Amino acid sequence: MRRLVLERRSQTPLALTLASPLLAVALTLLSAALIFAVMGHDPLRALHIYFVLPLSDAWGLQEVAVKATPLVLIAVGLSLCYRSNNWNIGAEGQYVAGALAGTWVAIATHGQPHGPWVLPAMLLAGMVGGALYGLIPAVLKTRYRANEILTSLMLVYIAVLLLDWLVRGPWMDPQGFNMPQTVVFEPEATVPLLLEGGRLNLGTVLMLVVVALTTLLVLRTLKGFEITLVGEAPRAARFAGFSEKRLTWLVFAIAGGLAGLAGTLEAAGTVRQLQPEFAVGYGFTAIIVAFLGRLNPVGCLIAGVFLAITFIGGENAQIMLQLPLDATRVLQGLLLFFVLACDTLLLYRPRLVRSSTA
Repeated sequence: MRRLVLERRSQTPLALTLASPLLAVALTLLSAALIFAVMGHDPLRALHIYFVLPLSDAWGLQEVAVKATPLVLIAVGLSLCYRSNNWNIGAEGQYVAGALAGTWVAIATHGQPHGPWVLPAMLLAGMVGGALYGLIPAVLKTRYRANEILTSLMLVYIAVLLLDWLVRGPWMDPQGFNMPQTVVFEPEATVPLLLEGGRLNLGTVLMLVVVALTTLLVLRTLKGFEITLVGEAPRAARFAGFSEKRLTWLVFAIAGGLAGLAGTLEAAGTVRQLQPEFAVGYGFTAIIVAFLGRLNPVGCLIAGVFLAITFIGGENAQIMLQLPLDATRVLQGLLLFFVLACDTLLLYRPRLVRSSTA
């Protein structure tokens, strides 16, 4: 009698590494078509609305870029954590913490004489706020050996509840008709638009700069080599004199800082105020982006654009097909499932072996 086992590969073929995310996307599209058919919709039309229609006009392209900006920024930071074998699951909380820090600057200067320094100060505060929030699970891991998956995830709920309390209490707009929201940011505290008639702003340019700088960090610097080595061969990294503790602090700080930057850019560039619904799950979706992008900054850029298309396509499907927003979350969940499944085939080779009989 034969049984199927997974045998660890001695090395992973490059072709399989490149094909894995493409196979995951193809399986996701096939599964989506089946789901649409079961729901009584034309699969080809539904796929067209989800994945083609968002790219068919200038407005759709701008919205895709706007959605991709926070996803890519957060995913690039997460990719550094995962490369170093640090499992940061709390980017959503770091995203909110950064937005709160940046908003504090906007509210503190609201209605007072100020100059062009306000926006840079907001962005810096957002990065510092996100980085400090990201350092909490890092310190708990290195000092008390606490599991960073649990601590970073639990900190998400603290940040979201803090956001809810602030916008319903101390930061609530006194002239906002009792709506739970802050004041609308002044022009000096908002991210400049790149094109009139849309929401595309300077944040997308900053995101591209971050992708370029992170690519150089990973591929061309000793610190990038250290991040990879600690993740893949921690014992060899210790022999080389690299400190796993300091590196854990560094990657969590970078990931938190980039998530905080994304939160501040979203608050000051897209929403232009804070509301309880500000936390929309970018931090969790960015985990899919990081793995689909093979933990590579350029790959995260491509994957972030793809996930952004699903967001815009999901909004189109709500209008044109009356599909619920949860359908988009199902597609994103399927994508993560297939990415992880295909990654398993990167590490293990399926093999039929003969079972021993008693």
